[in-house]
Amino acid sequence: MRKPEQTKEKILRESSILFNTKGYKSTSISDITNATGYTKGAIYRHFENKDNLEIQAYEKMIRYIFTNLKTKIKEAKNTKDKLFIFLNHFENYIINENFAGGCPLLNVSIEVDDTNYDLKYKAQNTLTVFKETIMTILTNGKKHQQVQSNCNEELVASVIIASLEGGIMMSKLTQSEKDIKNVVTHLKTWIEKDILL
Repeated sequence: MRKPEQTKEKILRESSILFNTKGYKSTSISDITNATGYTKGAIYRHFENKDNLEIQAYEKMIRYIFTNLKTKIKEAKNTKDKLFIFLNHFENYIINENFAGGCPLLNVSIEVDDTNYDLKYKAQNTLTVFKETIMTILTNGKKHQQVQSNCNEELVASVIIASLEGGIMMSKLTQSEKDIKNVVTHLKTWIEKDILL
């Protein structure tokens, strides 16, 4: 990796941690210069402005998540395992955080408003990909006679994601694994009892 690429990578890495723990609005360029050791000018040689840095840092985190999740789901042998990998992935944000600060989608969704349309759009796309991932698993499960034929894929995907994100929020707030563990246990029971064949 060349020096300019290393510099940009370090800025993205340190910014991602700050944005996901301190918040996008609360993180200043000074915070980023302190974390990276680079000057403001060096940061702006690689990013048009702070909004552009926020978007690229968020995209970096989400790419990492999708790459790991996709690999694990692809390796799983059946619908149950694929769905449980998805659930376990979200549980791990609290138990063994992939990123300091928890789920990047939850954090950006809470913070983003109508003043940063680009970041909001990226978060909406992330949510769509998560939903489509679950729906695809369920659709393929029907084809392989592993999922009940009357399963509403979109409804199940919405309930799973809303439950997981709610569980993460509660566990972060209480600084306890209890809520996310309860949510994941409930979802696994529901999937086995009412969705799978």
